[in-house]
Amino acid sequence: MRVTRTLRATIGAALTGALFLATGGSAVADQNRDAQWPLTAFGAQDIWKKATGKGVTVAVIEKAFRTTHQDLTGQFLPGKDFPNSSSDAGPYLKPGEDRRDHGTGMAGLIAGHGHGPGGSAGMKGLAPGAKILPLTADKMGPSATRYAVDHGADVINMSFGADPNTPDVCESIHYAVEKGVVVVAGVGNDGTSEKHLPAACPGAIGVGAVDEYGKVWSMSNYNSAVDLLAPGVDVPVLSGKSDSRYTKSEGTSVATAYVTAAVALLREKYPDLTPGQIANRLVKTASLTPSVKKKHLKLPDDHYGYGYIVPEAALNENIPAGSAQGPLPMPKGKASKTPVTAGVENGPNPNAPMGSGDKLLIFGGIGAGALAVIGAVVAIVVSRRRKSASSQSWGY
Repeated sequence: MRVTRTLRATIGAALTGALFLATGGSAVADQNRDAQWPLTAFGAQDIWKKATGKGVTVAVIEKAFRTTHQDLTGQFLPGKDFPNSSSDAGPYLKPGEDRRDHGTGMAGLIAGHGHGPGGSAGMKGLAPGAKILPLTADKMGPSATRYAVDHGADVINMSFGADPNTPDVCESIHYAVEKGVVVVAGVGNDGTSEKHLPAACPGAIGVGAVDEYGKVWSMSNYNSAVDLLAPGVDVPVLSGKSDSRYTKSEGTSVATAYVTAAVALLREKYPDLTPGQIANRLVKTASLTPSVKKKHLKLPDDHYGYGYIVPEAALNENIPAGSAQGPLPMPKGKASKTPVTAGVENGPNPNAPMGSGDKLLIFGGIGAGALAVIGAVVAIVVSRRRKSASSQSWGY
């Protein structure tokens, strides 16, 4: 059985000197649970005494989901497919990949409940009391985003990069935050300063990845879209290949799912806060390793944002709500009232078909290939967010 390693960086005053990754702890009867170092890092057992995400709906926009995985049964609400005419299999799947892998993995990190007696085996998400609204859309679906807002989502997880030619990407996020829905998105996995939608859109919380030593992952993109960091290296995830399979992954997808789960916890405890005020709690309690603190960086920093999330502190510290807008760039004016385009209703379905188009590539490792800068599309992004974006969509 794997013994959880010690994170060498301390979280700081927020957790009164506790380690970001605590040493050892009591052994558990399942190696998949034992390998979930982020839960140990966050002090999840203590967090769950205060909040589990109960009553919170998390919309996850993905390529597909295995809703019957043993650690996710009962966690999915009836969802919706947003199909188009391209091949269901998609040209970007590698040999051995299942198109449900990425979505199943993200759902598990957010709301997995384990299995066996008391859910003691398998994997748990950081917000196991939350419910997942599964929305399948190969192209980064503004329609899926708007549908989530109009069907009860409290937070939307976007663990992917979007085709910048897709219209209404940032406008749909504007619509979400205007309606009180928090949007969380990965900043990208090509290890460059390239900026991608939807993370670059005003209103989205842009997330980068760190390892269990508090170090920024080498492939995590760095730019002004980085708001917060979260665990995203060597993390166990559920697999879509069977109802009992697990694997490991890395990337800003994983980190995004953890920030989304943290938002779900905050939504349960502070249901009246605006998206900006939820972000404020995460920003005000974020931390950095001692070595990074010594650099006296001006925050937010392109690599570190405001630091890595400390969910327990975000839940428990006495933090004034602050302004409705919060500390992060927000959209200006009123959002468009463009109606949601038609999709296909689907209940929990382990083989739920998704459309394709520009692909939301399943991401189980690193990188995303050559990217084209499309400056015109991100002209709407505020000055804090530079005008560049990916020309291809994929799962981070």
